[in-house]
Amino acid sequence: MSFESFWADILATLIGGVILAVLFFWFRERVAPLPKVTGRWYFEVRTVETAYKPYEGMILRYVAMLWREGSRVGGTVEKIYENSSTGERDFVGTKRTRGQVEGYIEKSYFGKDRLLLHVIEVGHGRESTNFYDLIAEENEMTGTFSSMVANQSGDVRWQRDEF
Repeated sequence: MSFESFWADILATLIGGVILAVLFFWFRERVAPLPKVTGRWYFEVRTVETAYKPYEGMILRYVAMLWREGSRVGGTVEKIYENSSTGERDFVGTKRTRGQVEGYIEKSYFGKDRLLLHVIEVGHGRESTNFYDLIAEENEMTGTFSSMVANQSGDVRWQRDEF
């Protein structure tokens, strides 16, 4: 082994490593970035299963403001509409219930990214916990939800434009 060859090998390895790192960062930022979820979203929840039969088939609509910090997601939600066995109603002003959102994005380089959200909603009378498992796309996200209110679960669709 020659001393000159040793330094040339180290230099080639360093240059190759830097080029590879730049390519990985470029790929992550330009070719496969995290989904753009920051902004206003409207979402509709449809109850499919529940322990409380009057909630079966119930439709709730919310408006959400989300922001992203790396892969973490946070924000707030407000309930704006309900269609249930007790009737159909819009919620305006002080009639709206609010909630806090926490979650994260699961990056998938070979499939669609997932957005997992935990929402604590401060309802009229008590807090409720809701969990959303969404397939993240540019202007629409679809998936399932699970709620501790009457053990509800069902389908959910998020979109940027109002319903």
